[in-house]
Amino acid sequence: MDTDNSLPMHDLMQHLPVPLVLFGDRAGVGIANHRFADVFQPGQLDSPDLLRLASNPAGVWQPVTLRRRDGRDRVARAQAVAVADGVLLVFDQAAGEALQQDNERLQARVAELESLSAHDSLTGAWNRGHLERMVDVEISRARRSGMPVTLVLLDIDHFKRINDHHGHLAGDAVLTELVGRIRQRLRNTDLLFRWGGDEFVVLATSVGYRGGAALAEGLRRTVEDMRFPEVGPITVSMGVTEYNDGESAQSWFRRTDAALYAAKFAGRNRIHVDRQGRSDRHAHRAGTRMLRLLWLEEYACGDPAIDAAHRELFDLGNALIDAVAEQYSEPGLWRAALDSMLAHLAGHFQSEETLMARHGYRRLAVHRRAHAGLLRRADELRAAVERGDATLSHLVNFLANDVVALHLLKMDRDFDLQLPPGKGDAARAHSCSEMTVA
Repeated sequence: MDTDNSLPMHDLMQHLPVPLVLFGDRAGVGIANHRFADVFQPGQLDSPDLLRLASNPAGVWQPVTLRRRDGRDRVARAQAVAVADGVLLVFDQAAGEALQQDNERLQARVAELESLSAHDSLTGAWNRGHLERMVDVEISRARRSGMPVTLVLLDIDHFKRINDHHGHLAGDAVLTELVGRIRQRLRNTDLLFRWGGDEFVVLATSVGYRGGAALAEGLRRTVEDMRFPEVGPITVSMGVTEYNDGESAQSWFRRTDAALYAAKFAGRNRIHVDRQGRSDRHAHRAGTRMLRLLWLEEYACGDPAIDAAHRELFDLGNALIDAVAEQYSEPGLWRAALDSMLAHLAGHFQSEETLMARHGYRRLAVHRRAHAGLLRRADELRAAVERGDATLSHLVNFLANDVVALHLLKMDRDFDLQLPPGKGDAARAHSCSEMTVA
């Protein structure tokens, strides 16, 4: 089977009629084309001007000083352009000589070079080298944005039989037609690469393993329904993996390859999904942070100490909700946040009982029993946390229903209404302390 046989960029650039220097992956190592060697003296590829340009491919014309063949130092203009194989320096006014072609044509040729060096020559899909570069880019983007990214590794089942029974030309035709049909199923943001032989990779951005599974299953059915001239029907197997936090590109590929092997081992013509990835944690965190206890200014009742206590209760409740989102990486966060909130709640209840006793509230005993019941349910919630049985719904129900709706907005309002006129302002702070879950 043919593999990518496009010429390397350093070979292709020899045919351009302008001075060019290609700096590859190793810093300070450049390759000049024939035109550069005709105009400038050798041994200048490590000059400070060129290395400075190569380290910052800004894509704008900048002056450089080089020695011409006639032995004179002259100022030329050069532009550094990031390309697939590294950084390409393009020289415009080479020692006062104008470009032999205009700048627009040159830029088009540079883009052509980059495209040729990044595509598979047989199928037109992106090649393996470009995949490795794009995976690094997408991993960095995912780490910054928190969005998921997924790989789908596709392999044609029993492809060797096609080559053996129908010939390599028929096999090449299958690969080319397959790429065309797969592209029709992909989004504009998805990228298709030829990994090698009859293996292809889809890089699906902003998609977790669930979306990757749906994409892969759609591709599997599309291929299964196709009929190829001379060959007939074929099937494919696929492995689907989502990027995990802290994972290297190499370990991600190993997981994807293992998922593909699992699909093959299970009988082929199927997908295997590695059901783990950062989208689970991202969705969990995003979902929990949509639940907030919102303090509004109209909740304030004018007493600085009481308003401060209620604001702190809001803050501690939100800290507890956030801690739930972090429990996978920091198991102790939830318990610590719960303990802080419950300690504040117990102190608040004690202050409330002291206030009620001072005003002679006739239902103080009932209120004390209600406080004790809340603290008992709080202890039960803490025990559920220890067992791993507590969920976000338990937490929200305790905060919004037990503490707020049933106690602060019902029992505390009853205390407020039973005070003589003018004496309920302080107690009214409790009825104003409505917690809104958004």
